[in-house]
Amino acid sequence: MLVGIISDTHDDTIAIRKAVDYFIAEKVSHVIHAGDITSPFTFEIFRDLKCRFTGIFGNNDGDKLLLTEKSGGNVHNQPHFITIGGKKIVLMHEPDLVNALSHSGDFHIIVYGHTHRPDIRKIKDTLIINPGKAARLYKGGSTLALLNTLNMEARIVKI
Repeated sequence: MLVGIISDTHDDTIAIRKAVDYFIAEKVSHVIHAGDITSPFTFEIFRDLKCRFTGIFGNNDGDKLLLTEKSGGNVHNQPHFITIGGKKIVLMHEPDLVNALSHSGDFHIIVYGHTHRPDIRKIKDTLIINPGKAARLYKGGSTLALLNTLNMEARIVKI
């Protein structure tokens, strides 16, 4: 199963549109957002996804009630636990617990955001993925990640 992973969109509608179009073209089955969606109006674009969407709140998400409503109840407090393609996944925004959770052996995949830096690595048997930032903020380019749950391979994609 192909999963699209995005984080830190920070209301950048141009970057969100590029990411949504990319996920549609790649025929992803599920999109994960690792926080800092920021404003509910961005769901006017995310609504175009042709797949399931699961997100978490980040430290810059303001109107959580409206974000929850506009997402159809698909944005959650962190940490949030899901299973996709038979893989146990924990979603969080900040990286504080990544190492501890990876050593627990309880999860196949840990997805986080916040740092604006892409990160794909393994600790023991746990795959850790930070897609970087989609928004065109600060230094560096806009990125997202693609995960294949069948072979547990992930890659960073510049958008």
